[in-house]
Amino acid sequence: MDFHRRTMLRGLASLAVPFPALVRPAAAADKVKIGFLLKTMQEERYQRDKAAFLAKAKALGAEVIFDSANNDEQTQLAAFENMLSRGAQAIVLQPVNTGTAGSMVTSARNSGVKVIGYDAMLVNGPLDAMAMQDSWAVGKLQAEAMVAWLKAKYGAVKGNVVLIRGQPGDSNANTMSSGVLEVLKANPELKLVADQSHEGWSPDKAMATMENLLTKSGNKIDAVICNNSGMARGVIAALDGQGLASAEKIFVAGSDADLVNIQYVAQGKQAVDIWKKIDPLAESAADIAVKLATNPDKEAKSLFKVDRTINNGAVDVPTLVTEVVLVDKNNLDQTIIAEGFYTHKQVYGK
Repeated sequence: MDFHRRTMLRGLASLAVPFPALVRPAAAADKVKIGFLLKTMQEERYQRDKAAFLAKAKALGAEVIFDSANNDEQTQLAAFENMLSRGAQAIVLQPVNTGTAGSMVTSARNSGVKVIGYDAMLVNGPLDAMAMQDSWAVGKLQAEAMVAWLKAKYGAVKGNVVLIRGQPGDSNANTMSSGVLEVLKANPELKLVADQSHEGWSPDKAMATMENLLTKSGNKIDAVICNNSGMARGVIAALDGQGLASAEKIFVAGSDADLVNIQYVAQGKQAVDIWKKIDPLAESAADIAVKLATNPDKEAKSLFKVDRTINNGAVDVPTLVTEVVLVDKNNLDQTIIAEGFYTHKQVYGK
């Protein structure tokens, strides 16, 4: 990030009265107005996040200002300012950069606007609440499935492992990866041959990383764990170029359960993916936002079920945590299809 962008992001937090000409307090009789700001719509899953959030907010009688940031901090900053200027009483924020987004939250707090973190915990900002999946459990489930796969293939937990991370420094990517690393530490015969982050969670960059690793290792890679489904698709594209896109040859794990990845699981190209149940996450975030907007003087923890409290470097954040589920070829029909996330025809083409 260049100096100008850093200056803008940090400078927001130091304003004595943030956005004085922009923030319009909502009148008591106004309809509740909340913002929903995603970091991107790049992954297929975010269409579901958006749809579920909007439907729940509408059912609760709230108006939603929606935007996404194309994984760009400056774009997200402008969208956040716009939501403040349009009178949002609460904003649900999935940060592009979890390390710098705290300044936006501070500015909103100074203007009397509540901020609910979504999916990825930002640091050093006074969040009012958080709705997230258990990211640590995502990585642990991926790695435990890898251990079982290696044991079945080799009769021992050994092999060369690659960890494909998302955005450098992203708290969600780091937390998912910590779940993986914990399992690796417990299995000393596993060798982590690469641990690589990727700007913008880019599938293309993940594919390039995998192509380089295959060349350097002479294709001697046993398992690849990816922080999301998009990057897993990039890895599988690289493996396909070497005739290795098979769950019998190389273990690949993704996370987000994009349709293409679930099709890959059904076809035997990808070993596992993690299904993050989107509707409960998005609906809970909308519910929390409306409750905070309509009860600005009440403590957040009194308004919803708090699963855990997480310190983000600035405050203890009351947090709601939703379920994640490992999906493989054996349980695909009983999980993701049985619960209506995808149809049998979508997954199997018939």
